[in-house]
Amino acid sequence: MSNSVEVTINPDVKIGGANPCFIIAEVGQNHQGDIEIAKKLIKAAKEAGASCVKFQKTCLKEKFTKKYLERPYDNANSWGKTYGDHKKHLELSESQYRELFKYAQEVGILCTASAMDMVSFDFLVNMKAPFIKIGSGDSNNLLFLKYAASKKIPLIISTGMVDKTAVKTIYDIISAQHKQFCLLHCISAYPVPFEDCNLTVLQDYKNTFDIPVGYSGQELGTAVALGAVALGAKVLEKHITLDKSMKGTDHVCSLTPTEFSQLVRDVRVIEASLGTPIKKVVTSEIPCIDKLQKSLVMGSTKNKGEILYPGDVKIKVAEPKGLNALHFEDVIYKTLVCDKKEDEPLHEGDFC
Repeated sequence: MSNSVEVTINPDVKIGGANPCFIIAEVGQNHQGDIEIAKKLIKAAKEAGASCVKFQKTCLKEKFTKKYLERPYDNANSWGKTYGDHKKHLELSESQYRELFKYAQEVGILCTASAMDMVSFDFLVNMKAPFIKIGSGDSNNLLFLKYAASKKIPLIISTGMVDKTAVKTIYDIISAQHKQFCLLHCISAYPVPFEDCNLTVLQDYKNTFDIPVGYSGQELGTAVALGAVALGAKVLEKHITLDKSMKGTDHVCSLTPTEFSQLVRDVRVIEASLGTPIKKVVTSEIPCIDKLQKSLVMGSTKNKGEILYPGDVKIKVAEPKGLNALHFEDVIYKTLVCDKKEDEPLHEGDFC
C-alpha cells in the first residue's frame, strides 16, 4: 500500500505522507478529577512539543451497566467505594471540558478526547474537536464505529484487544464513509511487557491499509515508541503525568513532562535520520574520505615498461591520493608508462 492518504486535522496540520509524526500527549484520567492538574498537563504537553493533548470523555450510564457501576471498587487506586463512584470522581463535566478546550487554545495546542460512547462523541463534535479518538475499548463496538464514521469527522482509532480480522472490519466500516482516519497499533495492558508489543504489526498495517498508521504505547519508557516511529508510525500516543507515583493505574506507564520532551526531541531526530533509501556518498563524508579513504600505491619501485603484478600494488591511505582502491583489479597486469617509486600513488595515466 502507498499510504498516500493524508488526514487533515486542520488547515495547518496533516497526518501521513511526508508530514512529521503527530504526537499525542494522552492525559486520559491522570488529572485525578482536578481541573487545575488538567491545565498543568495541557501546559506541560505544549512545552514538551506534543502536537496535541488528549483526555477521555465518558457518559457513565451509556458506557457501563448499572450493575457494573455498583460493584465494589476498594483498592489503592480507587476514588470511591463503588466503581461508579470512582469513575464519577474522575469524570470532568461538560463545562470543565469547555474550559479546558479554551485553555488549550490560549496555550496554543490542539485538544481533544477519546469518546467512550455516542453521547460523548456528539458532545465532542459539538465542541468542534479537531478529531476524535476511539479507544481500544470500542474496537469491537461496530455500532459505535458506524455511528462515528457517519459523522465524517477525522478519527484516530486504537486497535488493542482484537485481532487483524477485526481491524480489517474497523477499516471497512470507516472507509465506507471516508478515509480521514488513522489506525493505531495498540496492546491494552498497563504496562505492556516489551515482548508483547509486537511492533512489526505496524509494517503489516502499512502494507494492508492505504491510510496513515501509528502506535499507542502503554509500555514503560520511550524506546518502544521510538522504534515505532522508525517503523513508520505517523501518529504516536503516550501517556503524560505530573508524577508517576500518583494514584491511578496509568501513571506508572506515563512519561513525566521532562521525559515527554525528550521523546519529542528523539522522534524528530529519528525522522531527520531516516532520510532516503538510496545508499550514496553524502557531503558530510567528504572530510573522512579526504583523510582516511585508501588509494592504490606502488608496493615496490618499478621502471617504465614493466608489468604491475599483484604484489607490486598496495592499498594504503596516501598523500597525495592515488586511484581509488576499488580499481585494484583494473590496474594489475597493466604496463607502466613511467618510472614509479615504492609507496608512490598510482594515477590513471601511469599505465596502459
